[in-house]
Parts: sequence; C-alpha cells; structure tokens
Amino acid sequence: MHLAYVTTTDRGATDRLLSEVAERLLDKGARLSGVVQTNTECADNSKCDMDLRVLPDGETIRISQSLGAHSRGCRLDPAALEQAVGYVTASLAEAPQLLIINKFGKHESDGRGFRPVIGEALALDIPVLVGVNGLNADKFKAFTGEEAEALEPNLDTILAWFDRIDTQSNAAA
Repeated sequence: MHLAYVTTTDRGATDRLLSEVAERLLDKGARLSGVVQTNTECADNSKCDMDLRVLPDGETIRISQSLGAHSRGCRLDPAALEQAVGYVTASLAEAPQLLIINKFGKHESDGRGFRPVIGEALALDIPVLVGVNGLNADKFKAFTGEEAEALEPNLDTILAWFDRIDTQSNAAA
C-alpha cells in the first residue's frame, strides 16, 4: 500500500503544490486520477471561489457556493463535491498510476466525500497522494493508522516519491 500526504501552513499552498505535481506528472505521461483545486479570489469579499479539476483532463467543478458577505457557515457545495467524487470513483477502472486528492477535509473526516474513494484505490493497489490540513490531521491519522507517509511539501520530494513507488509497482508487475 502506498499512501502519502502533504501538509502546508500557507493559505492555498497545498492546492498550488498538488496542482503543480499533477501538471508535471501529466507532462511525463503518467496516468492520473483524482482532483486538484484552484482558488480564485473574489473582488467583492475575502472569500474565494473553489474549483476542482477532475484529473486527468475532466471538467472543472465549482465546489463553493456564495452564502453572502456576512455568512459564517461552510461554503462547500456538497452536491458539487459528490459529483466530483462520482467522476473520480468511475476513473479508478482505468487503473491510474496515482490518485491525487486535494484535501482530506471535514467531509472526509466524517466518512464522506473522497474518503471511500481513497479506500477503494488502496484496495485496488493504486497509490494515493492527499493534501491534509492541520484541522483534519488527527482524523486523517485515525483513518489511515500509521500507514500514511508524510512527505515534505515540495515538488522534488513528491516527484521522487512517485518515481520510487512507480518503479516498485512496475517491478512487482
């Protein structure tokens, strides 16, 4: 089983890093599945629009919803998230070399969202790379036990990890 995660502290840094990882691997011809997130700042408030790009070349799905300038509730659109989950689940049949999940968030912590997809990928022996923020780190560790490998949040480290596990997978095949 190959499960790794990255954690950053700067706002949006994990999203940018995983997007760059996906682009580099796609440029190398890797078969990817999963989602990466793009955040677009909104001029009218401090919130951003959150969009998931379904890998490798699927559609972009807006997973945030505008709740108004003074709202404090969760802006995640659960129906949009589940649409992305459905696309990614279906793509596992294509036997990707890597599943990238932008974030193990509140929905995943509660057993929903991409959590079942992560489990299915691991059962199919598909390596998984996940972004994990500090708020959900304990629940991620409870979900994975000691099986997840923490990677330094930099491009070279992640690409080296992928090359290592891909080589191991090819040798075992």
